[in-house]
Amino acid sequence: MKKFNFTYYFFFFYLFIINLSCSSQNSLGTANKPYFRLPVYASHYQIQKAILPKYQWEKNLNWIEIIPAKTGILLDIKYATKENFLNRAVYPCGKCFVRPEVAEALLKAQKELQKKGYGLKLFDCYRPLRMQKKMWKIKPDPMYVANPSQGSMHNRGLAVDVTLVDKTGKEIPMGTAYDSFEKKSHSDYKNLPAKILKNRKILSEVMHKYGLEPIRTEWWHYSYRKKKYPIGRWVWDCD
Repeated sequence: MKKFNFTYYFFFFYLFIINLSCSSQNSLGTANKPYFRLPVYASHYQIQKAILPKYQWEKNLNWIEIIPAKTGILLDIKYATKENFLNRAVYPCGKCFVRPEVAEALLKAQKELQKKGYGLKLFDCYRPLRMQKKMWKIKPDPMYVANPSQGSMHNRGLAVDVTLVDKTGKEIPMGTAYDSFEKKSHSDYKNLPAKILKNRKILSEVMHKYGLEPIRTEWWHYSYRKKKYPIGRWVWDCD
């Protein structure tokens, strides 16, 4: 015989009373709309999405923050500094948020690389549309910056710019610096020392294994293409 879960039913009864109260106020002609309306069978996701303000549920349920102390993945968010091809900071601070599927793929890749004596370092992750527009204003050239009218995989939280590091956190040579837009930066460029080609291969193979695919012109850029998301406008807090 199943044990009666009083807490569970009390919680939904509480939500029902609040919803009923809000509906009553609305029917009396108040200018305030009901705070939330729940379907009869509400999942945890639906409850959180209904109760929390949009910016909170978008952050809490659709975004995962990559924190070095928790993941072992290092961060060096270049667009929060002047160390990028724009020569100026466009992010308010250096944080890394990605979609849940991307976070899962990165954690799996990190775990596998650690067994081989390597690790990941991220240069860029989710890029809010506001920041994309700022970059486009500085350099309105589709060869270097995605047009914000169409957006990019970064704007959707589905792309990261990444490199390899050793056990001490030192970057592994990849042939060029990050954001170096020359032919040697192309992921399919082969006129490089064998060691550099090997390093790029180690990175590309483990990223591909977990669903993160490269683009031809940037050895550091990987995108998750198995799921679609809209362009993100949410901007993280700096604390």
